[in-house]
Amino acid sequence: MTTPRKPKKPLKKAITNRAPTKAQARKIIEAGAKRVTEDDIKKVHDKADEIKKQFSEGSQLSKYIEEAKLLLGIVNDYWNGSYREIPFFSLAAIVVTLLYVLNPFDLIPDFIPVIGQIDDMAVFGVCLLLITHDLHQYKVWKEAQNKKKK
Repeated sequence: MTTPRKPKKPLKKAITNRAPTKAQARKIIEAGAKRVTEDDIKKVHDKADEIKKQFSEGSQLSKYIEEAKLLLGIVNDYWNGSYREIPFFSLAAIVVTLLYVLNPFDLIPDFIPVIGQIDDMAVFGVCLLLITHDLHQYKVWKEAQNKKKK
């Protein structure tokens, strides 16, 4: 007769002062992307203004403002049905990344001065690497749409 095992306690994230490695950031994105739902896409769509604020001047993320606008544009165009040419994994990676940036209590809490956004920058940068091709495709599509409007 065996005795039942005690349930494992959840692992607590250690607060560090260094950015996650590319491999760690990729794991964060890939694990999160597997769980993305339509509700998550809607949340990014609905909180676009709050997410943009994370990239405002004075923020360490401000150097990514143009890319953030593109990612939010993809989510918006996907949500309203005008752009569906993106693989779901890429869309999910974008959603996970933008929600990660929005969350103040991630690997390194954002309220810690100077280092609080280091992990956000690492995850954002890795996301851009993962979706480079799809991001380029969207930019081409968006430029064509803008030309049609003129």
